[in-house]
Amino acid sequence: MDLGLDLPQKRIDAFVKSGAWVDRTLFDYLDDVLAHDPDLPAITDYNGETGQSTSLSYGELDRISRRLALALIKLGVGKRDVVSLQMPNWWQFTAMHLACARIGAITNPLMPIFRERELSFMLGFAESKVVITPHIFRGFEYKPMIESIRGDLPNLKHAFYVGGAGADDFATALLDEALEDTADADATLATLRPTPNDVNEVIYTSGTTGQPKGVMHTANSTLSHLKNWTTHHHLSSEDKVFMASPLAHQTGFLYAILMPVMLGVEVVLLDRWSAPVGVELIQKHGATFTMGATPFLSDLVEMPNVEDFDLSKLRTFVCAGAPVPPALVQKQSENFTFKVLSGWGMTECACPTICSPDDPNEKVWTSDGGPLPHSEVIVHGPDGKPLPQGKEGILKVRGQSMFVGYLKKPEMHGTDGDGWFDTGDQAFMHPDGYIRITGRAKDIIIRGGENIPVVEVEDVLYRHPSVAEVAVVGIPDDRMGELGCAFVTLQAGSSLDMAGMIHYLEETKTAKQYWPEHLEVIDEMPRTPSGKIQKFKLRDMAKEFSR
Repeated sequence: MDLGLDLPQKRIDAFVKSGAWVDRTLFDYLDDVLAHDPDLPAITDYNGETGQSTSLSYGELDRISRRLALALIKLGVGKRDVVSLQMPNWWQFTAMHLACARIGAITNPLMPIFRERELSFMLGFAESKVVITPHIFRGFEYKPMIESIRGDLPNLKHAFYVGGAGADDFATALLDEALEDTADADATLATLRPTPNDVNEVIYTSGTTGQPKGVMHTANSTLSHLKNWTTHHHLSSEDKVFMASPLAHQTGFLYAILMPVMLGVEVVLLDRWSAPVGVELIQKHGATFTMGATPFLSDLVEMPNVEDFDLSKLRTFVCAGAPVPPALVQKQSENFTFKVLSGWGMTECACPTICSPDDPNEKVWTSDGGPLPHSEVIVHGPDGKPLPQGKEGILKVRGQSMFVGYLKKPEMHGTDGDGWFDTGDQAFMHPDGYIRITGRAKDIIIRGGENIPVVEVEDVLYRHPSVAEVAVVGIPDDRMGELGCAFVTLQAGSSLDMAGMIHYLEETKTAKQYWPEHLEVIDEMPRTPSGKIQKFKLRDMAKEFSR
């Protein structure tokens, strides 16, 4: 498969020479940990389906990932083949990424909430050879869904289910045989060991063109960022990470799969967010660092009996994806010892701007941080020229953490000859170089830190027989950041209510995450003289529905 990679040798040479890229793979870091102490704890997960917790040491994780890698080779998986992981925060996710990366295969994280409509496109476009899902998660059975779309996915050769039964059970198919003990196992894996510039991740980001784009990353584009990130946050081998953000989201992937291995520390995983459970685990394991969207922070701070728990070891809570309400930070600072830090990032570039642990709390709610070393941001006007501080324009970013292209869509890379990437976000810059995101040129809703692709939702609703026109906008929400509001005009003599809209979205197998929380039927859309729908007017109307 031609990936459409945009990674010229001059970029590699310049970044390595300047020290922007570490030029190491995850296995170089893993080898360091194993040489130090293979018995160090690596992962503890909490499986909400089974009620069981699993803990693995780094030695065990290494052994399991080598076994999985060799099993993938037996299945015909090779360099640049895509393995899709639609899994919750379970240990198998990390083990599978290590297995894929060992043999040059590409991990494709997929959110567990995706259903037939999204998966048909994502698995098909990536030409995924293997998909791994839960047998059941949150009451949903995945195998019937995968089987219903396999006929349209000629490249999908294998599907396995964690916690299933029979030949396609994950453990039965991939872990039963101790392949790592065979005579040629080490030599086989050694010949396939990747370079720091091999693509090892393709993760979809919500687009505005109606289809998601597959963001490609390498070890250099991710681990280099994490090296500066860990230094910035004063993280070391003495720390412990707690993560409830999905591993299938770039936040979870970077900071709960890759970062712990780099540091040689334990990560504690929770597969479904619950403030009482999360607080209990943070206390039990002595977690020092966590990261999540505003709802996670809000739920923790507002938990009625949170004072009964000892969170004194928690030092940092990074909150990104939506503005952090001032009242929330004030309440947190009055009642907790950990520091809340706001940041900005994208799937394409990780989190290149972040507040400092030494910043006053006001910085958290008035900015989205300043750039890390080897990352730069500028604010441009419509003419493409940089704007003075305080003036709102389009945010551009460049540096060590930038992706290496969109899968099979090199024409959409959006990066100029000087390496500047147009984020589509509107922002202004403070005098100290910190930025503040003020809006989005992209037509998306950010709900709980997750991008909701408005165009996709509108496309589905347009097909409803009662709908003449539809426009989806965000409703401000204190907890989630934004919720979705669908404004529709109807065909003559037709009707549509909230229950009918939900039933239709369910029938069309649209991911529940995309469902608008509010439906408003109007007589006509507000328009510009040229006929374009004036979404800013709809957003003003939607503010009335905030709760």
